[in-house]
Amino acid sequence: MKDLFIEKMYELSKKPYQKFIKKGKAWEINIPQLIQLPADSLGFHLGCFLLKYNFEIQPKLEDHDVIHVLTNTGISVVEEIGMQYYLFGNGKRSLYLLLVILSGTLFYPTKISYFEEEFRKGNRAHQFYGLDFLNMLTLPLTSIQDTFNINKN
Repeated sequence: MKDLFIEKMYELSKKPYQKFIKKGKAWEINIPQLIQLPADSLGFHLGCFLLKYNFEIQPKLEDHDVIHVLTNTGISVVEEIGMQYYLFGNGKRSLYLLLVILSGTLFYPTKISYFEEEFRKGNRAHQFYGLDFLNMLTLPLTSIQDTFNINKN
């Protein structure tokens, strides 16, 4: 029930966030183009991630799915909250991130040790959350992870 509530809150907040808060332009790329990239590339792995979960590319929110790929984070509600902890540890600060962390901690107090570990992983990684991922789609995924010390486990 908690998961359903959090998912509904996310769905309700996504459109206003995309429209009014998220800066930048939507990527002009589609999933078939991504999976045509080299098999070791970030873009190919992003395309596979989107296909695996039957997701569409969300305009102006493409970076979110890239972070999933880079950090090898799943898509459950708890994992989504954990990813925000990871990003917080990596130095990202936004109202949206803070709201997710606050609500996630309140709804899932038994997962605090998981959240703390995700924060530590993000803190150990070199800051990467603000990179221009669109221009990195052809780079090998493991090279990016190694360069930025992104924990792949």
